[in-house]
Amino acid sequence: MNEKYIPLYRKYRPQKLEEIVGQEHIKKALANAINMNKIAHAYLFTGPRGTGKTSTARIFAKSLNCVNGPTVNPCGECENCVDITNSVPMDVIEIDAASNRKVEDAQNILEKVMYAPVNSRYKIYIIDEVHMLSTTAFNALLKTLEEPPENVIFILATTEVHKVLDTIKSRCQRFDFRRITTDDIVKHLRMISDKEKINITDDALFTIAKNSAGGMRDSIALLDQLSVLDGTDAITTDDINSLLGRISFDVLSELAEKIINSKQPDAIEVLEKIYNSGNEPVQILTNLLDYFKNLLIIKNCREEIITELTQLNDAQINKLKEQCKQIETHQIVFIIEKISNYIKEVKTTNNPRLWLEVGIIDLANLTENTTLLELQARISRLEGGAVQPVNVTAYKTPPAPVLKPHAATPPSTVQPAPKAQQPVKEGPSLPKEQPEQQQPQSQTTEDFTPMPKSSGLTAAGNMAAMWENLLQNIQSAPTRALLKQWANPIKIEPDSVILTMKNEVLLKQFVEGNKKKMLENAVDALFSQQNSKVIVRLPQADDVPVAPSSNPRQVTPPPQPKKTPEPQAESQPVSLEPPPEVVQEAKEEAIKIEAKTKSEMSSMYSDQVNMVVELFDGKFIET
Repeated sequence: MNEKYIPLYRKYRPQKLEEIVGQEHIKKALANAINMNKIAHAYLFTGPRGTGKTSTARIFAKSLNCVNGPTVNPCGECENCVDITNSVPMDVIEIDAASNRKVEDAQNILEKVMYAPVNSRYKIYIIDEVHMLSTTAFNALLKTLEEPPENVIFILATTEVHKVLDTIKSRCQRFDFRRITTDDIVKHLRMISDKEKINITDDALFTIAKNSAGGMRDSIALLDQLSVLDGTDAITTDDINSLLGRISFDVLSELAEKIINSKQPDAIEVLEKIYNSGNEPVQILTNLLDYFKNLLIIKNCREEIITELTQLNDAQINKLKEQCKQIETHQIVFIIEKISNYIKEVKTTNNPRLWLEVGIIDLANLTENTTLLELQARISRLEGGAVQPVNVTAYKTPPAPVLKPHAATPPSTVQPAPKAQQPVKEGPSLPKEQPEQQQPQSQTTEDFTPMPKSSGLTAAGNMAAMWENLLQNIQSAPTRALLKQWANPIKIEPDSVILTMKNEVLLKQFVEGNKKKMLENAVDALFSQQNSKVIVRLPQADDVPVAPSSNPRQVTPPPQPKKTPEPQAESQPVSLEPPPEVVQEAKEEAIKIEAKTKSEMSSMYSDQVNMVVELFDGKFIET
């Protein structure tokens, strides 16, 4: 009873390089340095806490100062080995930089460095948490670290290597310690449990390893704490969760089930049970966040890496797989974002329980509401006119004239023009009437005189108007002039826009530059959408061109002489080409715009640049 109890993490501290768990790359490098007698004067050990930095430094010092050394396997029985094991060596000095960070402390070290070792081969300084030294203390050590006296070795250990001066790091051999894997920690804990006769399940050891964040010292300390619970029954994961204040997987699964199925009252009941068990609001939300993180991983990752990423057993993974079928990825991400926000609120508020309950109710509503997100977005786009056909018909041209039927044509086959129809201002002759089922149904609900039945000309007129509006949406005047003069619209609809260029040179210039991007932006603005599909190509044989006018709303074609139609006129298709005067006017306007743009661009450059452009008949190209 009088024997002092030694904590497990001190009792099972490694005493040889081969006993260090993990860090195979460091053990091999140090062993080779000892065997090849290539001992450096300064080392820098860096890595997370509990990964073996200080233990490795002591083992390395023991290997160098052992009476049988330098050796990879120190005897552990000589005076030097025993002193280092008991942390009372004379020639191996351990310094805590956190409490000895002043420049005076560094100068004290430098005064003693000059003395030769008393009983050992090397005088070794192990400075732990070296990043805590002040800048002046670092600078005081610089010269000594670069060229220390003979038989003096510095071993610096730190968890925050980014705080160490670069001039210090450049004078040391750096070794980066990695986090120890969960499997290695579990194996080591099982070995200790068997030696100490601790009755604990493998799942409990797995939980300990998962909660240690890759640190062996934390894992052994937690096992030591659990060893007092040892009794007739084995220590389980529930015991660990109770000790750590964590929520068990089954309780978290029940709460997540209520949230996913949008059962707000049931979710609040489960939350009340968790809260009354002594769990803090931040801990509850943090554990719930980790649960949904695992749910997201299982839904989106390969089967081979799920266990490694989630650190869950097969039964827990199968449970999460069942829940994945009830929820979509975007809903899980949405819930994770919400939980993160509520964790911030709970940390800063004076009433954390209130925000905890509000958060759980909000999460339970969130799953049901997020299934409607896409529908709501579509409704918003439709209300804004992004994909409605009404947007297309909004660019209507005045009604086209109706051909007088041939005398032999029965009167019932031609619908007379309404009395309220305005005088015709544009449009070529109308082709033969289309079948009546193509008449838009929306016009029957309005209380006004019906328009003439739609025909191919109406579509062409709409195409011309939409083409004009599309050109107006292009911000660059040169690009607008280029398209107006050399491009021809084949199709202008929300799902895709197809244009043709007159030759390959213009097509290459348009596609390789930024002009196509300007056109895509104009289409997006025209249909109030994003990522519109725009195709620019060369003309094809089956293309039905629709030549746009310069202003389809205002241009009035000159009166054409009336011709008596021949008996076969009804069956002949009517040309959709606009009058030559309209085409000529469009070309003239494009030339004016191009000349104006060239003048504006030339004013932006020096006289020498403009002279070179005129001399070689060049032009300004947008980039």
